[in-house]
Amino acid sequence: MMTRMKGPVLYCGDPHGRFSHIIDAAERTDASAVILLGDMEAEQLLEVELAGIRDRVWWIPGNHDTDTESTWRNLWGSGALAERNLHGRVIELPDGTRIAGLGGVFRAAVWMPSESGEPRVRSRAQLTKATPRQDRCQGGPHRKHWSSIYPDEFDRLARLRADVLVTHEAPGYHPHGFKMLDTLAGALRVKVAVHGHHHDSLDSSACWVSQGFKSFGVGLRGITAIDGEGQAKVIVPGEPDFERGYRAGRIEC
Repeated sequence: MMTRMKGPVLYCGDPHGRFSHIIDAAERTDASAVILLGDMEAEQLLEVELAGIRDRVWWIPGNHDTDTESTWRNLWGSGALAERNLHGRVIELPDGTRIAGLGGVFRAAVWMPSESGEPRVRSRAQLTKATPRQDRCQGGPHRKHWSSIYPDEFDRLARLRADVLVTHEAPGYHPHGFKMLDTLAGALRVKVAVHGHHHDSLDSSACWVSQGFKSFGVGLRGITAIDGEGQAKVIVPGEPDFERGYRAGRIEC
């Protein structure tokens, strides 16, 4: 089987249940890889939603992917695509680009880096042990905490090396971002960080020198092609989400 290498790598902002634009963009650009940045909220198994391009798909979970039993099952129970979860690992694409993934969100019940004090728990196993058996999900913690960020997973990822870091949460440049993700990007020695979650696509270029990497937010259902050096091209503009206080423009650092 020939290895697909020529097309761009597409980074896809929160789909929230819609996938036709992703399939269209992947086929139109002959994408070599499709990276989903969380909050898929698939209404059926993800491998069914993306059947035509599933051999190119990688994903990280978002906070809304654990809202209901069905959204959890349609992602983590999605056959071959369940193994394409980038969270806590580094994979190498056919063109040699190394992608590191950190899915989910910081939660006070586990770890909130923006607040003082130590994490409440350090690992998924520790939280599972403290969770009543009737509240556990598939032998793990409560379903909600399948999309939480754990300190031990963060630390293990920080010991690896990558070219691009994909997260659901935003790095520190964002008004609702976390400087801890800048620290992770530095430890990984990435050139580029890409995130979803906030449904906006702020211009953070004024921060790139000080933070040490290029950063891109991909808006609601937006798609951006980005290479390992941070050259970016918007393929599908993000949808304005005025209900969440849509933000646009340039960030000044």
